[in-house]
Amino acid sequence: MLINNITLSNFRNYSKAEANFSENLNLIIGKNGQGKTNLIEAIYMLSLGRSFRTNKDKEMMMFDALNTYISSEITAMGRNYKIEIKLGKDIKKAVKINSIPIEKLTDLLGIINIVIFSPEDLKLVREGPKERRGFMDREISQLRPNYYSLIHKYQKILVQRNNLLKNTKIDENLLDVYDEQLAIVSQKIMAYRKEFIDNITPIASANHYRISSGKEKLNIKYLPNITASSEIEFDSSYIFNKFKTSRAEDIRRRTTTSGPHKDDIGIYLGDMDLRSFGSQGQKRSAAISLKLSEIQLIFEEKNEYPVVLLDDIFSELDISRQKMLIDSLSEIQTFVTTTEAIDFNKEVKTYLIENAKVSLL
Repeated sequence: MLINNITLSNFRNYSKAEANFSENLNLIIGKNGQGKTNLIEAIYMLSLGRSFRTNKDKEMMMFDALNTYISSEITAMGRNYKIEIKLGKDIKKAVKINSIPIEKLTDLLGIINIVIFSPEDLKLVREGPKERRGFMDREISQLRPNYYSLIHKYQKILVQRNNLLKNTKIDENLLDVYDEQLAIVSQKIMAYRKEFIDNITPIASANHYRISSGKEKLNIKYLPNITASSEIEFDSSYIFNKFKTSRAEDIRRRTTTSGPHKDDIGIYLGDMDLRSFGSQGQKRSAAISLKLSEIQLIFEEKNEYPVVLLDDIFSELDISRQKMLIDSLSEIQTFVTTTEAIDFNKEVKTYLIENAKVSLL
C-alpha cells in the first residue's frame, strides 16, 4: 500500500501544502510546533476518516477557515484511488473516493491501512484501559469495517441509557429496551475483540521473543468486563441478564457500570503483569511488539503491508530499539517525524517543515 502524494488546504496550521512521497522511507524534519504531527494526522485521516488526536473535526480546521480539504492519490490492492476529505464549520464531513461521494464513513475503511506509532502508543502498557480499548478499536475498524458502526451504535445507546439513569424516576420498560439493544451490540463487539486478540497474540509473542533476544515470553489476553464460564453462554441473552443484574448498582450510581466500554487487555511477561511490575524498557518493548504485530496481521489478511507512521517516537527509544524498528520496516512505506536528521544507513526522501511549509531537501 502506498500514499503517493497529499494536498492540504486550511488543515491545522497549513493554509496550502503539497508533497509527493517515496514508496520507501520518508523523513520529515522540523522544530517543534512547525506542523510535523499535523501532516501525519492528515495522512492518517485517509485510512479511517478521523484523527488519532481528537474526536472533533473542527479542531483540525485552520482558525477562521470555512472549509478544510485533504486530497491524496494512493495505491492499494493493485488499484489506484483518489481520496478527498472535506470538513466545514456548517457542513457534515464529506468524503469522495475517485470523485464519487460515499454515503457512510465505513465505505472508506479498509481501502488503505495505516499503522501509527506515537509517544501515546508507548503508553499502551503503562496507562489505563481506555488506551488499550482505543488500540483494539482503531485496528479492528481497519480490518473489519462493520466494527466501526458497532462501536458508534454502542456509544449512542450507552448515552441514552446513562441519560435515563440520571432521571429521578426510572422507566424500567425503556431500560429493558436499551439493555436488549446494548446486549445485541455488545455480543458482536466482544466477538470481534476476542478474534483480534486471538489473532494478534502469537504474532506479538514472536516479535517480543525476537526483540528480547529470546529472554522474554509475551502473552496477551482479552479481559472482557462481562465474563462467562463458557463461550456457549456468551450470547446476547446472557449479556442482557448481566445488564439486569447490575441494574440496581447502575441506578444508584446513575451510570452504566458494566459492558464493553469497561473492557481491557492483559499484557504479561510469563505470568507477570507487565503494567504493574515491568520495567519501562520492558513496557516499551511490549508496546513495539504489539504495534509491529498490527502490521503483520494486516499483511496476513490483505497480502499487502500497510503504510506506517512513526511520529516523534525516536526520542523515546534507545539506539538498539530504533535500529530494530527501522529494520523491521524495510519493505514498507514509512513516514518518520523528528526534530533533526537521522542516519538510517539507507535511501531516504527527506522533507523540511518550517512555518507550515513543506520543502524537499
